[in-house]
Amino acid sequence: MSTLQELLAQKAALDKQITEMQTGARADAIGKIKSLMAEYGLTVDDIAAAARKPAGAKAPAEGRAKVAAKYRDATTGQEWSGRGLKPRWLTAAINAGKTLEDFAV
Repeated sequence: MSTLQELLAQKAALDKQITEMQTGARADAIGKIKSLMAEYGLTVDDIAAAARKPAGAKAPAEGRAKVAAKYRDATTGQEWSGRGLKPRWLTAAINAGKTLEDFAV
């Protein structure tokens, strides 16, 4: 059976091994990144700009097409695409006894 001192010494040795492995892995990763940057002509600014924009980020609103309305109030002309929260005018009409199908386009 190991003593506490032996276990602590083993822990310290393992911590040192872990640190060395992490340092080596980081150095390898940095080397690969530098190689890819050179291959594709990328700069640190290119990488930073890509990191600031999340993957799958949507284009600005002006570049998007408007979603067609699925529901319309014939008296006021107000419309709802069916996405997001129900608008107040539609909620009020439903609470007043109308159905969602009454407003379907």
